[in-house]
Amino acid sequence: MVYSKEALQPSLITFFFHTPLFLLILSSDMEGKRLEYRGEEALKELEKFTAKADEVQENILKEIIARNCETEYLKKYMEGSKDVLEFKHRVPVITYKHIYPYIQRIANGEDSSLISGHPITEMLCSSGTSDGEPKMMPSIAEDLNRRTFLYNLIMPIMNQYIPGLDEGKAMYLYFVKAGMSTPGGLPSRTVLTSYYKSKNFRCRALDAFNDFTSPNQAILCTDSKQSMYCQLLAGLVHRHQVLRIGAVFASALLRAISFLQRHWVDLCNDIRTGHLNSSVTDPECRSSMSTILSSPNPRLADEIEEICICPSWKGILPRLWPRAKYIEAVITGSMAQYIPSLESYSGGKLPLICTMYASSECYFGVNMKPLCDPADVAFTLLPNMCYFEFIPLGENGTLLKDMDEEEEVPKEKLVDLVHVRLGCYYELVVTTFAGLYRYRIGDVLQVTGFHNRAPQFRFICRRNVVLSIEEDKTNEDDLHRSITMAKKLLEPYNALLVEYTSYADTSSLPGHYVLYWEITEYISADNSPTPLDPKVLEECCITVEEQLDYTYRRCRTQDKSVGPLEIKLVQPGTFEGLMDLFISQGGSINQYKTPRCIKSDNALKLLNSNVKASFFSPRHPIWTP
Repeated sequence: MVYSKEALQPSLITFFFHTPLFLLILSSDMEGKRLEYRGEEALKELEKFTAKADEVQENILKEIIARNCETEYLKKYMEGSKDVLEFKHRVPVITYKHIYPYIQRIANGEDSSLISGHPITEMLCSSGTSDGEPKMMPSIAEDLNRRTFLYNLIMPIMNQYIPGLDEGKAMYLYFVKAGMSTPGGLPSRTVLTSYYKSKNFRCRALDAFNDFTSPNQAILCTDSKQSMYCQLLAGLVHRHQVLRIGAVFASALLRAISFLQRHWVDLCNDIRTGHLNSSVTDPECRSSMSTILSSPNPRLADEIEEICICPSWKGILPRLWPRAKYIEAVITGSMAQYIPSLESYSGGKLPLICTMYASSECYFGVNMKPLCDPADVAFTLLPNMCYFEFIPLGENGTLLKDMDEEEEVPKEKLVDLVHVRLGCYYELVVTTFAGLYRYRIGDVLQVTGFHNRAPQFRFICRRNVVLSIEEDKTNEDDLHRSITMAKKLLEPYNALLVEYTSYADTSSLPGHYVLYWEITEYISADNSPTPLDPKVLEECCITVEEQLDYTYRRCRTQDKSVGPLEIKLVQPGTFEGLMDLFISQGGSINQYKTPRCIKSDNALKLLNSNVKASFFSPRHPIWTP
């Protein structure tokens, strides 16, 4: 993740910590600060507000209510009251469909006061890959500073664990999406596009911890292919200076590696001749790259060519960037399935680091132990980001899945930030300054510990990603764990599952689960792939079923209400095509996450058109009454 430095001046720090109502609230008075590395000062702030998490949260909620009590939405429930207890007693827990009519009215030109006491300055679009359609999230001017504040913590935390990060460059691959406007004239764009186009990012101060290989002009190019080409070229030119490699999501970094595999010959030619490929036509990109590609460098081109021409790309990243110390990307939740691919490309030499937890609705927290095993990543929620509440889902470490996404949640059931319990599971609910009140994010989290009084959570899954035929309900985490077991059967064949998604096929009776798998077969020592026995894929099918829950196995074995699970192998590049499809429909390459359950007819059509073989479970899974 990119880090940004929204600095609190000493006088402002004193103000915040001695003025209870505004304790650690980032106000619009601080707008326009540039990035700068702040080190120990940032860490001291983190310690102070996590130590006072309960006080910070109470004052955050008081301030949100005070600002927004006259909005149409809150007046409907609170009749102008500013009382916190009244808020908790009267304001319902909602999902997007409940707030959408208000958001749509504002997008169409009505006043922000429908939901917010401050002007809504833009609508932030979600990726649209979890639910099928992008959502619009309201944002006010000071939200940018809250996001910048969180980014500001990343490098000071990292610098505690990995020294010398100020002695080279960061090759972070970031992209923007062409902006649009709502009918009422508000900018409509992704949260990352909003950030990269802001002064907080564009006008960042130059310092040793803030030295990126990619020029701003390449990052801000809305043509993702030209942007990717230029950013990879810049990274290769600076290959001996790169200390860290990253993208927002693991999938985006793997897409970049795939792009490099297809274009390294052209990139080497550019470096050898000192001239940028004519396929890059964006004037800003060409201008910025002319400085980086200032003269021919045949020696560097030969170095890169010698590495890229090898038939196996295992360990390619540390060979191309020999000083790199780690890879940074989101590797939790659905991104966890990319960990084997990243470990393969890094040769197991570069730790995989996930630094922060955020969404289009709000930024939430940071990873205080970035060098932990990817399976143990936990995020400390920052109490100054918004007001946090939690829907209890399980006791004593047992995740309960019987609460429907749209089921009404009793208001008294919610738990506040400092009263969650270790080991228990919760669904995240937020109240923001921009007009989301007791809004269900849809993320399932587990409490793993505390940093001072602020809880630390492990991301489990998205609640609303579910396969279901009848009584069976399979969520994202169940599916991921089952596939993780099954794909181990591919390892003796030098094969790697690089991507997957699923679909509940009810076109025939009984309905059944369909998994779409894209597999890469690596070259063995004698430069020939080991043939993949079809029976191995059948065993993968039953292995997945054996790992699914009691209800699914009963439906398959006893009730016969669910048919045999099917794996459909798709052609190489199919999931890149799927990504292109979602991006063409308004998604962002930065925020794209492969949907784990397909709901789009167009996406299903694309997948089915690329199927090269199908396999079914050869027997029933084991089930004991």
